[in-house]
Amino acid sequence: MSQIIALVDCNNFYCSCERVFNPKLENRPVVVLSNNDGCVVARSNEAKALGIKMGEPAFKLREYRDKYNLAILSSNYTLYGDMSQRVMQCLAEYTPELEIYSIDEAFLDFTSFTNQDLTAYSREIKQKVQQFTGIPISIGIATTKTLAKVANRIAKKSNKAKGVLNLVNSPYLDLALQRTEVGDVWGVGSSYTKLLEKNNIHNALQLKKTDQKWIRKERGIVGLRTVLELNGTSCIPLAEMPNSKKSTAVTRSFGKAVETLAELQEALSAYAYRAGEKLRQSKLETASMTVFFRTGSYDKSQPYRSWGTTVNLFSSTNDSRELVNNARKVAENLFEPGYKIKKAGVILLGLTPEGEKQLSLFEKSEPDKKRSQGLMQVMDTINHRYGRETIQLASSGIRKKWQMKADYKSPKYTTSWDELPKVG
Repeated sequence: MSQIIALVDCNNFYCSCERVFNPKLENRPVVVLSNNDGCVVARSNEAKALGIKMGEPAFKLREYRDKYNLAILSSNYTLYGDMSQRVMQCLAEYTPELEIYSIDEAFLDFTSFTNQDLTAYSREIKQKVQQFTGIPISIGIATTKTLAKVANRIAKKSNKAKGVLNLVNSPYLDLALQRTEVGDVWGVGSSYTKLLEKNNIHNALQLKKTDQKWIRKERGIVGLRTVLELNGTSCIPLAEMPNSKKSTAVTRSFGKAVETLAELQEALSAYAYRAGEKLRQSKLETASMTVFFRTGSYDKSQPYRSWGTTVNLFSSTNDSRELVNNARKVAENLFEPGYKIKKAGVILLGLTPEGEKQLSLFEKSEPDKKRSQGLMQVMDTINHRYGRETIQLASSGIRKKWQMKADYKSPKYTTSWDELPKVG
């Protein structure tokens, strides 16, 4: 039995999340900016039609705002993450196997649904997700992940498809591949695209028919896998469980340059605390951490400088207090006055599952471990229920003038009691 895979992709996800709670944004061009309100990272269809490109600097958007009533929003990742979970929970009810591929994409296994009209079934999923979350989705169905990506791309753009396209045993499969530029095929990057176009391979159908020996010689097994997938041979299985992380990081650019040790320690404390939260969410611990900070790459008023070091911990931990203490010590040891620091971060390395660690002479006693775990659990529970940073370590500061700019940020509609939508 051939595998049948459906790819669900949320349409213009960040913009769609904003529209769920602000209907005034419907049918209006909308863009979402990157961290620190730097450049465009998401666009509604209306914004795309105006010619606004991904990566467009924020300062270039004023003309669009004044002339076309463009809505400019700061990124609200708390909202997007929560809405993503709601979409994925909804999708999980429709398949025995689900792979969450990204914040706005998921692969569903339809292989066992041999007696189902998969197009009708997918339209039901699309309607339910829209009803329960407000997020519009597109669904592409095929026998491999790569073909499902092709189907999804067409489903999203085709008025006839209305958001769902099934290419399983379809007489239009080759036509769909012919209409897909080779650079838009999943797994074909910019350098691969240049090589293919240089050899007169411009669309997915031509790539499908390319000599496989030549592909393997030029691009190795990864390139060959893409061609096999286009030919209907599944080479990329569904992954229900994500691969174990080897590292995790929290890095940010500052909204205002940091020039004092106290502000730098505040920022690194906040980042180290958040990194610890991420570990606990994944039930992981870290054995070492890298702390770094640097000046701006394009700041001509001072020479570029970068500071950083890696600290090996006495024992594996996910206690944010330990991570914060180490981050503050690194800042104290490396900080040099007279520089305007624009970015800093904490990277946790050597991650292992909780409890699977080598014991150390400096290991905490069992009562100390339980107190540590209990405190972190209480803080996480409060912050999860009432919103991030409801309770935090004092070392993270109060005013936080260094925080990233977010002048156009929408409320945390779904995760903060104080920011719930008001009716009436």
